[in-house]
Amino acid sequence: MSRNNNSTRYAANLQIPQTPVSVIARDLFLNRLEQRKATLGAEYVEKNRAAADDFTRPFQEAMTAWCWGFGWGDDVIDAKTRSMMNISMIGALGKMAEWETHCR
Repeated sequence: MSRNNNSTRYAANLQIPQTPVSVIARDLFLNRLEQRKATLGAEYVEKNRAAADDFTRPFQEAMTAWCWGFGWGDDVIDAKTRSMMNISMIGALGKMAEWETHCR
């Protein structure tokens, strides 16, 4: 069978969930939401969550679970070092809006 046929068959059977949270463990999302609030401030996080619409909400939920879960969710690197690495990368990329968010 050709590659295109395999891809077509896979795409036809693919079920897209209504929200990423339904795919991931709910506790991962909730725990990482707490980490996000601790790092960026609860007011900032809640303001962004409240502003999310049907299009952006799944993205926010996925990023909270995946980035904050996998990116910030282990103890291999302590939080202060991880934060400094993140700020360094954001600065090197010239992402000043993100820089300001992390440097409050």
